[in-house]
Amino acid sequence: MVFVAGIDSSTQSCKIVIRDAETGALVRQGRATHPDGTEVHPDHWWTALQKAVADAGGLDDVAAVSVAGQQHGMVCLDADGAVIRPALLWNDTRSAGAAADLIKTAGDGDAAAGARFWARAAGTVPVASLTVTKLRWLAEHEPENAAGAAAVCLPHDWLTWRLAGYGPGSGAEGLAALATDRSDASGTGYYSTAEDRYLPEVLSAALGHVPVLPRVLGPLEAAGRTPAGALLAAGAGDNAAAALGAGAGLGDVVMSLGTSGTVFAVSDTPAADASGLVAGFADAAGHYLPLVCTLNSTRVFDATAGLLGVDLVEFNHLALSAEQGAGGLTLVPYFDGERTPNLPDATGSLHGITRANYTPANLARAAVEGVVCSLADGLAALQEQGVEARRILLVGGGAQSAAVQEVAASLLGTAVAVPHPGEYVADGAARQAAAALTGHFPAWAAAAVDLPEGKDYAGVLARYRRFASLYA
Repeated sequence: MVFVAGIDSSTQSCKIVIRDAETGALVRQGRATHPDGTEVHPDHWWTALQKAVADAGGLDDVAAVSVAGQQHGMVCLDADGAVIRPALLWNDTRSAGAAADLIKTAGDGDAAAGARFWARAAGTVPVASLTVTKLRWLAEHEPENAAGAAAVCLPHDWLTWRLAGYGPGSGAEGLAALATDRSDASGTGYYSTAEDRYLPEVLSAALGHVPVLPRVLGPLEAAGRTPAGALLAAGAGDNAAAALGAGAGLGDVVMSLGTSGTVFAVSDTPAADASGLVAGFADAAGHYLPLVCTLNSTRVFDATAGLLGVDLVEFNHLALSAEQGAGGLTLVPYFDGERTPNLPDATGSLHGITRANYTPANLARAAVEGVVCSLADGLAALQEQGVEARRILLVGGGAQSAAVQEVAASLLGTAVAVPHPGEYVADGAARQAAAALTGHFPAWAAAAVDLPEGKDYAGVLARYRRFASLYA
């Protein structure tokens, strides 16, 4: 048997799966946690990766490895390859002002014209999540660190680079070995998804100079080898890897409920949405991945369960015990600000409270319906860009909730299926590792259960949209 490893370095943890390259059978796995926060030193990711590898029994018998990682994180390296400052993660919103400035500047003061420029150039209109906005913030607030940035890379790029044996002290030779893939590069804001190239003029305008950037690899190309000889695949952004792991193909839409909520489609054409709702990303298999991301997903469930003094199992039971519509309660779940719509300073709100409906069950139900309604708006934004949703694959930790499944099957208006529970991002990375090893993506089965269509939720969605529109 030939083994491959897939690594998922997410916001909250590092997970690794080791699978048979031919059949996809799981051999062993491991995990380790990451520190909380929106600003994290990359060394913590490396430490967690070592722990996860040890937990999985090591990599000595593994022929190929691929790293999938949280997108957009800003990792700046000095001329020797040392990390200059802690990385700003995708969910750090301090660069919201920088995003607005980049848009206005591109349009000579006209935000609408600037948004059209960014949609054409990069496929995505800047929001606080994107790397380019964080670099602009760095140049404005930490000019010495900005000037010292000899190279800029993303979390998965940096971990792949470290696995190849590089790190502090690597110098110019090491920086030249940095590599990434289309899916992660397309989330920076300084890469053209449609033209498959970096945009140096955009990067220079944001940071003040053009640093060394990782070379962009194709889906089957390798980034190098580990010191022990294992092949290192190109890697991917987490959402692109999840699409591989869930078995998504053209016409499929993946709706993921994790720390963030994402809705993305495998498409044969790039997206360019000047409204900023849809990010025009690439996927990890040579196609495109138009994507909508929300900042608030399962953490809304965690917070509500904590408020009610119950665990997530009881939270789910409470939500299922309430009637559709939560007795008139509507939760707009912008607890941590929001990315889609672009409202970084927003807060959540609860509407329609009466003495009769203000119950734990209705509050749990309103939390579930609010999160799914938010993702339904993401699906609508994709459809407005011409995406034809044949099927929705519901993935992520939140997708295993019976309450989420019930609401999604009724509210989304499209056939919904739930793939067999798994580490979709790590599984997708493992599948990519096998492809880099063999020259083709293996047809590992991704069994999914079709959900029966439920009640008509049009009224619930309309009520949610009415209250969410108050933020406009």
